[in-house]
Amino acid sequence: MRSWLNNIQWCPGCWDTLIIWAIKKAFAELEIESHNRVVVSGVWCSWKASQYIDWYAAETLHGRTLPFATWVKLANPELTVLATGWDWDGYGIWVWHFLHACRRNLDITYIVMDNENYALTTGQASPTTPLWAKTKTTPDWNTSAPFDPIWIAQKAWCTFTKTADSIKFAEMKEIIKEAILHKWFSLVNIHQACPSYKRW
Repeated sequence: MRSWLNNIQWCPGCWDTLIIWAIKKAFAELEIESHNRVVVSGVWCSWKASQYIDWYAAETLHGRTLPFATWVKLANPELTVLATGWDWDGYGIWVWHFLHACRRNLDITYIVMDNENYALTTGQASPTTPLWAKTKTTPDWNTSAPFDPIWIAQKAWCTFTKTADSIKFAEMKEIIKEAILHKWFSLVNIHQACPSYKRW
């Protein structure tokens, strides 16, 4: 890992640190060698995942994590491919990539850090923002029904869907291990308690 990347670049108190730690611990406990793992990340907060994990990694374009992870898996099916993303790129701007990844059902583990808002751009409503929540773009309340990624993934034939919570480290790590061992597409939606902008 490049030394200048060792400085944590998330907001103080960001739960993403624990999510990355859980991913690293899960792979260590499964004893999957580092040369057989690849992490693919998008932009914004989730792309830092590839900087804090010392394996093969790819930082991709906004919302293009799953197409790139698909290319990696098709190019070398022996690799264990992990993709990281956020609620706003995976479930919003580029939702069709998510739907088609579920439908293709390749052996890719998709970890979504779901903080229910566009935290990096100062807290606007995202696809998973609760109906009653107040954000910068919904100052009175959010009037859009929230996207249910687990239900959508199951309807798109995803064969592994689980929800984890970033504040429950041991449980989150075990769910990530299950997802990695699942031999088809797996979705782990991690509720991330954003300390900067989540006020509900």
